[in-house]
Amino acid sequence: MMAGPLQGIRVIEFSQIIAGPVSGVLLSDLGADVIKVEPPWGDPWRAGGGMRISDTESKVFISVNRGKRSVSLNLASDEGRSIVHRLVSNADVVTVNHRADVLPKLGIDYETLRRVKPDIIYSEITAFGRDGPFANNPGYDLLMQGLTGIMASEGVLEGYKSGDTTVNDGVPRYLLATPMVDFATGYSVVQSVCAALFYRERTGKGQKVETSLFANALTIQAHSLTDIENAPAPGTVFVNDELPLLRNAGLTYPEIDDIYRERRPFPFAVFIYYRSYQTADQVITLGCLSEPMRKKAADCLGIEDIRFNDDYDPATEESRQFAIDLAHRVEEIMRGKPSTDWIRIFQKAGVPAAPVLYVEEMLDHEQSHAVGMIIEQQHPVGGRVRGPGPLSKWSESPPEAVRTSPGRGEHTREVLSEAGYTAAEIKDFHDSEFAWTG
Repeated sequence: MMAGPLQGIRVIEFSQIIAGPVSGVLLSDLGADVIKVEPPWGDPWRAGGGMRISDTESKVFISVNRGKRSVSLNLASDEGRSIVHRLVSNADVVTVNHRADVLPKLGIDYETLRRVKPDIIYSEITAFGRDGPFANNPGYDLLMQGLTGIMASEGVLEGYKSGDTTVNDGVPRYLLATPMVDFATGYSVVQSVCAALFYRERTGKGQKVETSLFANALTIQAHSLTDIENAPAPGTVFVNDELPLLRNAGLTYPEIDDIYRERRPFPFAVFIYYRSYQTADQVITLGCLSEPMRKKAADCLGIEDIRFNDDYDPATEESRQFAIDLAHRVEEIMRGKPSTDWIRIFQKAGVPAAPVLYVEEMLDHEQSHAVGMIIEQQHPVGGRVRGPGPLSKWSESPPEAVRTSPGRGEHTREVLSEAGYTAAEIKDFHDSEFAWTG
C-alpha cells in the first residue's frame, strides 16, 4: 500500500490555538509534511487551557499538533522573513489565522507569498470574514457560540454557587465539552485545501481560500438557520415580530428566553424517542428519528402512542397534554430496569440505544480500539500520550499519525538544512536570534 494520499505535499502552518492547528493534524494524517512555524515564544496554546505539563507543553497543545515539525523563527526580522519565503518557495500550501493587519508585517500575506510561489494554496482562517462591520474584530469559539445562536438555542441558563454568591445567574451557558466551531473550521480547511490542490492539479493555478469561524458556526446550524418563505419557522417569526419589542421593554434574558421557548415547536413528538433517560442504575440515550423506528421503541416500552394515528392533531391542548403525560410515563418505565437490560431490549429490536459515558472512558472502550481510533505515542515531556488517531480508513493509501506534537523549534535545524542552508548559516541564525534550533 502507498503512504497517505497527500504524500509529497508540504504545508507551512502559521496557525495557532485550535482551528488552524486542527487542520494541520488532519493534513499530516493524510500524508502531508506539515511544518509549523512558531514565534520565539511558541504557539500561545503551549501554555494554554490550564493544562500545562511544562513551560512549553500543555495537553491542549499536544492534542492538536501531532504529526508536525516545528520551526521557530523571528518573523519581525528581515532574516526571519527571508527564511520563511525560502520555505514557502518549496511548499504547496500555507495556512494562516492572524489578523489582516499583522500578515503583511510578518511577510506572510497572500500577495507577498504568491510572488514567492505563484501556485501556492493559501488557506486563511478569520474570525468573522474580511468584509462587513465585524471584519476587524477578534473572535474565538465562545464568541461565535454566543453571536450565532448556538448558546441561545441550547437553552441552558447558567447559575452556580461560589460561597453564598450566585455567579453567572441567568445567562446562557456555552457548550464546553469541545470547541465545536474551532474543530468544524479546521475540518472545512482540510476540505478546501484538498479541493484547491485538485484544482491546481488540473489547471496549474494556486489560489487563496478563506473561511471563518463565523461561517462555520452558521453552517453547522443549517437545520435551525434555514428559513422557508411558505412555512416560516416559529422561531423566525418570534425574532422578527416579538424580540425587538421585548428587548426595548427591558426584559431580562431569562424572561425573553422563556417566551422564545414557548414560541418554538413543541418537541415532545420527537424527543420522547430521541433523548437521554435515567434507568434503574445509569443513563442511556435512545435515538429514533424515523416513525418506523419510533414504533419499534414504543413496542419495547409497552406503550400506546396515539400520535402514530392518521387522525392525530398535534395542535390541540389535549395533544400537548398527552405528550407531556406520555413523556413522564416513559421516564418512569425507563427507571424500572438497569441500563444493560434496556440496551439489550432495544438493540434486539433494532432500536438505536447506547449508554452515556465520559469522554475519558473512550480511551479504553472496546469500540474505540476495535476501529483503531485510539493511538499511542511517546512524547519526550509528557511520556505516553493516548488520543484519537486518523478519522478515516483507506484501502490503498491509509492515513497515519506519524509523530507526536513537536517541541518548540525542535526541527528548525532539520528543516533549514533541507531548504539549503549550511550548518554555519543555521548557527548564525540561532546566535543572531533569527531562528531557534530547539
